[in-house]
Amino acid sequence: MTTDRQPATTPAQSKKPKAKWAWTIATFFGAGLGKPGPGTWGSVAAVLLWAAYAKFIHPTPHALLFALAVGIVLAIVVGVPAASIAARESGRKDPQFVVIDEVAGQWIALLFSPFDLRHGLIALALFRLFDIVKPFPARQLESLPEGWGIVFDDVAAGLYALGVASLLRIWF
Repeated sequence: MTTDRQPATTPAQSKKPKAKWAWTIATFFGAGLGKPGPGTWGSVAAVLLWAAYAKFIHPTPHALLFALAVGIVLAIVVGVPAASIAARESGRKDPQFVVIDEVAGQWIALLFSPFDLRHGLIALALFRLFDIVKPFPARQLESLPEGWGIVFDDVAAGLYALGVASLLRIWF
């Protein structure tokens, strides 16, 4: 006697496939998969992209500022839903591999910076400091729902880093 039963599905087969576009954006093309410290890898990737654009395209300071502003807007507008989806699919509230928030925050920290190694490293160090410490209201922004909380605490950290970096440029 033969039966037309479906074979039992394994847990891996029953899972819904991941939204690849969301994971690609959320991990910033895989930078968030770096170990240790995926957030630092995301920030470094953002600085390297800024540096590559400045070195190879040779934009005017205004064009560099405009490119950063466009990048920030895109990172936030596309990053919030991507972070939400990746967090939901991973079953975590704020997974470490989601680094599009670090990219947005790091680019905010680089606003108004002239292109050179010193300013890039200062912005990187300040952003990582404020991203880790999360002074008020950055920590409170984490309580926003899903991708909003994931992204906007780093936007706040980027704004703090931008402020301090701007003051350092004035004084030194």
